[in-house]
Amino acid sequence: MEKIKNSRARSFIVMLFVYLVAIGGGIVLYDILPFNIYVSLLIADVFATVLTFIYSLVFSNASVYDPYWSVAPIVVGIYGVYSQGFNFVSALIFIAVMLWGIRLTANWAYTFKGLNHQDWRYTMLKEKTGKLYFFVNFFGIHLVPTLVVYGCMVPMLVAFENDFKFNYGSLYFFLVALCAVALQLVSDIQMHKYRKNRTTSFIRVGLWKHSRHPNYLGEITMWWSVALMVVCAMPSAWYVMIGALANTLMFLFISIPMADKRQATKEGFEEYRRETRILFPIKKFTK
Repeated sequence: MEKIKNSRARSFIVMLFVYLVAIGGGIVLYDILPFNIYVSLLIADVFATVLTFIYSLVFSNASVYDPYWSVAPIVVGIYGVYSQGFNFVSALIFIAVMLWGIRLTANWAYTFKGLNHQDWRYTMLKEKTGKLYFFVNFFGIHLVPTLVVYGCMVPMLVAFENDFKFNYGSLYFFLVALCAVALQLVSDIQMHKYRKNRTTSFIRVGLWKHSRHPNYLGEITMWWSVALMVVCAMPSAWYVMIGALANTLMFLFISIPMADKRQATKEGFEEYRRETRILFPIKKFTK
């Protein structure tokens, strides 16, 4: 086990196996369920998450779940095209989600160190919750994010289920989604360069010069754009924005506070916080 965990190459092979099992299990279950697309996908999604969770226990590493966030929408998108075909809006959403998912998965792969490394947030939660960590791991680290991602995928399901025609609103938010993906890509590249030549406590170049979390801004913007592509085509489908809202709240009240709390242990954080915005890379004027 330790040989696998300490080898990046072997860990990659294990992760590939885990996701093939999870994806395969989810697809098989989805195909045999008698419910509509929304209920069947939700059950299959949770089932695939449970499989991933089991492997995270086997390897004592909750980061086994990390790629799920970006892999699940890719799989659903491809399966949607295979089973439903394209219309104007579903084609735009498919392109946006594929670009977003490939970028995020590639970023995970680039930073993946092996199964001996676990996201610092999970380690912190394990230390704080002790015997309750099993439940925190399953519900907080695995299930809740899966439900949020599922909510974000609902607009894509609606797009595949309807015959949407060309409209300028959907096209506009498609372009916004592309900008969001580009924002994330640039912020990732800038962060990787900073980490290779770290000379300061905080990154203060490029998009990060005036924003503490430009990558999160891209993530939030991406899913609002996907939802609004559908709303522009069918205003009565306003409910598809619930996933984007849940995603935004998760970042604002969980992910960002946790990241800032960790950064706060570094000298100079208060000055850094005063000079930067949480999300938008726009200069902050302070007295």
